[in-house]
Amino acid sequence: MKTKRIIAILLCLTLVILSGCSANSNNADSTVTATSTAERNEDGYTLEQVVILSRHNIRSPLSDEGSTLAQVTTHDWFDWTSGKSELSLRGGVLETEMGQYFRKYLVSKGLMTENWQPNDEEVRIYANSMQRTIATANYFKSGFLPVSDIETEYHYDVGTMDPVFSSNFLIMNDSFKNQALQEIAQLGGEKGLSGITENLKENYTLLENVLDFKNSDYAKENKITSFDTEAPDIRFELNKEPYIVGTLDLTASIADALVLQYYEENGSTDASFGKELTADQWKQLAEISDMYEETIFGTYSISVNVAHPMLSELKNELSAKNRKVSYLCGHDVNILATLTAMNASDYVLPGAISKDTPIGCKLVIQKWKNAEGDSFATVDMVYQSVDQLQKHTMLDLNTPPMIYSLSFENMQKNDDGFYSYDDIAQRLDTAIAAFDKLPK
Repeated sequence: MKTKRIIAILLCLTLVILSGCSANSNNADSTVTATSTAERNEDGYTLEQVVILSRHNIRSPLSDEGSTLAQVTTHDWFDWTSGKSELSLRGGVLETEMGQYFRKYLVSKGLMTENWQPNDEEVRIYANSMQRTIATANYFKSGFLPVSDIETEYHYDVGTMDPVFSSNFLIMNDSFKNQALQEIAQLGGEKGLSGITENLKENYTLLENVLDFKNSDYAKENKITSFDTEAPDIRFELNKEPYIVGTLDLTASIADALVLQYYEENGSTDASFGKELTADQWKQLAEISDMYEETIFGTYSISVNVAHPMLSELKNELSAKNRKVSYLCGHDVNILATLTAMNASDYVLPGAISKDTPIGCKLVIQKWKNAEGDSFATVDMVYQSVDQLQKHTMLDLNTPPMIYSLSFENMQKNDDGFYSYDDIAQRLDTAIAAFDKLPK
């Protein structure tokens, strides 16, 4: 009897594990295998330096009782493992796995050894002074340098924005405002600013259905049943981030919270409050927050303005004598604005819900040399797919994260898939210098 009971228990556990692994056939990444689009011929090239600009990993949203997020739905949000806007337990585990992957990768390339104990000149771990970025950097470091005493560098009291990672305007005047608004209006096509939100009408309808919005306290209090699609009211102020007042701001924060919940709930229907959503529908929800970020940080003049400190920091890291690895941990806007200022070609990341800067993603610049001593560079986006985020996939050289090779306007790679390092350095210099050409 005891043996049969043990066998029954083991069978039950096996079924639970298998059901968990196969749960949700609508997983947004169910048909995507972790792979690399960075198809390069690395024979004859030696890796010399890596600079990583990372977005923090999974954090909790501002969905506590009494918040606007709590009022826009009749459903209960996920019970998060961390305080609002702080790194979640899952986020910490996932970032540790990413750190372990980079350790294995750089050991395989000969840039470091196992159990490496570098000095401060060789490795820099630098984070914005927010809990979610400091914690992300520490978890990455624990996987990347498990026996090293290198400290995570941050410059201000926790909860204070570091100017290097800030997205505040450094220049502001009427001429700049007009130029920036003209660039933003192009995102909406022929309808200009109105087109930005009108193009999201179907996305809003889906969001309303998931939330049961029309029956929410927010809808009843404001005497509405749906989200309006009026043109976004974009505000610019010196020493502040660009921001939007109105529906796009509200819906972007809701969509962001739903996507974060989707990662935490392992893709189950609990993440969408019992609604069965397809992969495309999850991307529709994420498109709302993507559009918000692109509207205020995805145009050239704004990116050159707000990303100026980060662009300079990246150039300094690439130029730092004796530096082998730099890991800078900030936010999605740091990556988006940096790439926009550098005139990166448009891209859509496979296996991700968010098309530009998925949670925990890393902009990775690698410096290489060939046998003749010439310098080259590669620029990739490295990130965990939705499937990897939900399943805690253990990353290694055989099971890597997603690696997407980025391209830049009016720049050509060589036959092996490498950019000239001078071209990448010059593109950084151009983006930095463009700041001084903004309307004063």
